[in-house]
Amino acid sequence: MTTLRGERVTLRLAASADIDAIVEIRSSPEVRRWWGDEEDYRAAVLEEISQTYAIVLDGEVVGAIQWYENDDPQYRHAGLDIYLHPDRTGQGLGTDAVRTLARHLIRDRSHHRLVIDPAADNEPAIRAYRKVGFKPVGLMRAYERGQDGTFHDGLLMDLLAGELT
Repeated sequence: MTTLRGERVTLRLAASADIDAIVEIRSSPEVRRWWGDEEDYRAAVLEEISQTYAIVLDGEVVGAIQWYENDDPQYRHAGLDIYLHPDRTGQGLGTDAVRTLARHLIRDRSHHRLVIDPAADNEPAIRAYRKVGFKPVGLMRAYERGQDGTFHDGLLMDLLAGELT
């Protein structure tokens, strides 16, 4: 599916016309805080473009949401990640986008389990994911390197198909 509709946002498969807006959002200090720095933001966005939806509100790209699949029959699941323009956080748009993509991955791609792994201290993201039905699984200690060069904890969260709200 190339377009998914949420309550407020539309998710459309990211295209070349979306690259500049997505790069601008991804390279903002507020997003880099959680996503880290890239040598080349454009290259990073292009590398992930096939599994990226642009998050669109009223015709404007306000973020991006990505997904991946593990198709090994024993471990089959999908994962997702999201970032929003700093001016668009705290408005329920991230929750709507995550719920919309989760619904697609469960209903259309037949996944029974989804995972997401925010930084353990990213409380706004964790609250948004809980609203969709994600539950904490466990703390992943020293999981990712932060901008300060030290490793920080991540929180593994998952959602089973029947828990989607």
